Amino acid sequence: MKQFIRHCMIICLGGLLFSACKKEADIQPQEIEKPRSAVTESVVILNEDFESGSKTAYAIGNVTLSSGSWTLDDALIGNLAADLKNGAKSVRIRNTGSITTNFSSTSTAGTVTVSVKHGTYGSDAYSSWQLWTSADNGATWTQQGNTITTSGSLQTATFSFQSTGNLRISIRKTSGSTNRINIDDVTITAGSTGGGGGTNPGDDNNLLLGNPSNALADVSSENNYLMVKTYYTLSYSRGRGTPNWVSWHIQSADLGSISRTNDFRADTDLPAGWYQVQNSSYSGSGFDRGHNCPSADRTATADANSATFLMSNMMPQAPNNNQRTWANLENYTRDLVKAGNEVFVICGSYGQGGTGSLGGVTTTIDNGHVTVPANIWKVVVVIPDGSNDLNRITGNTRVIAINTPNRNDINTDWTQYKTTVRDIESATGYNLLSNLRPSLQDSLETRIDP
Repeated sequence: MKQFIRHCMIICLGGLLFSACKKEADIQPQEIEKPRSAVTESVVILNEDFESGSKTAYAIGNVTLSSGSWTLDDALIGNLAADLKNGAKSVRIRNTGSITTNFSSTSTAGTVTVSVKHGTYGSDAYSSWQLWTSADNGATWTQQGNTITTSGSLQTATFSFQSTGNLRISIRKTSGSTNRINIDDVTITAGSTGGGGGTNPGDDNNLLLGNPSNALADVSSENNYLMVKTYYTLSYSRGRGTPNWVSWHIQSADLGSISRTNDFRADTDLPAGWYQVQNSSYSGSGFDRGHNCPSADRTATADANSATFLMSNMMPQAPNNNQRTWANLENYTRDLVKAGNEVFVICGSYGQGGTGSLGGVTTTIDNGHVTVPANIWKVVVVIPDGSNDLNRITGNTRVIAINTPNRNDINTDWTQYKTTVRDIESATGYNLLSNLRPSLQDSLETRIDP
């Protein structure tokens, strides 16, 4: 396991660190043109809600929907009370049935994200399904991501992968025999899963450097559950009620003038039956609702900023750690971006027991639903603006690794907590730069940022 974080051929920005008493103060953007042939926003290239079509029998057949023609095999469009759906209709699949587009969605080559709402029909037992894609008009097919298991409520599964620009999709039920599943709201988004789009496949992807813990988007992986959001990606722990790690990319286009939305809220995309940490869950605990991906890293749009206020992005953080030490590091990181760089960041926590504003060591809050971490860490990989990101990481790339105790008496100077990536890996068991060749990992992971 080894995944994540990037580099930096950086112009040494001595003295760029500046102090900020309030975490995530609004940052005014500096107009720096990123030297790519194009910088694109994410664009929805398919959005199918199955409301416009009708098919009442399971026998294989084609149905015309708002997005185009689909083949439904051992599948129909259901509208019964037992059908899980967002609206009046959804697809119902039995046995090893499937639904497949008879057309190809097209976009520029690069990262695409497919999201699918799914669940178990009525009182049927759980089943599994897979996403398959074709880049050659259905001649050959490739499975994307992991096999997904349904639950008793409508959940969202998300898959991100590289596309050549020509894409057909097929959703295939793979287990559960005659038990039925519902599929609804299939969306394909072209563009980066980070804040901006690159012209080369993989550029700006929030997980370009890897999945540090091999997290899976499967309910059986309850303490290492992969959640791919538009503006960051995370591994969530049901047992801890916090992310294990959150990973994201920042470029100048992500830093705008949007104010903090402050709409802290539960993450309803968690699997059915999982406890949802609430806006009020940290109240009176002596700990801040500490962002992993900061709101000030996502100020280009209100939607981007709001996305950072999901409680699945929060950890109980000692106030001085959050508002001073960590805020200074976050401000410094954004200054690097405004100076003409892009950064890849992964932040996480581990252990149990922190000291907040009330004094004394606290191990859990919210009646035991949320674990207070003992340590909070971050890795920042810095490279100058450009394209072909992964191949531009070299032995000279700047990697900043920080590991702080979760205490309120912490030093406000984050540079006092510099460490190596390898030390963080030893403490967490993660593999943080796994998409780099081993020799380059060894070079970057074993040195402390000078």
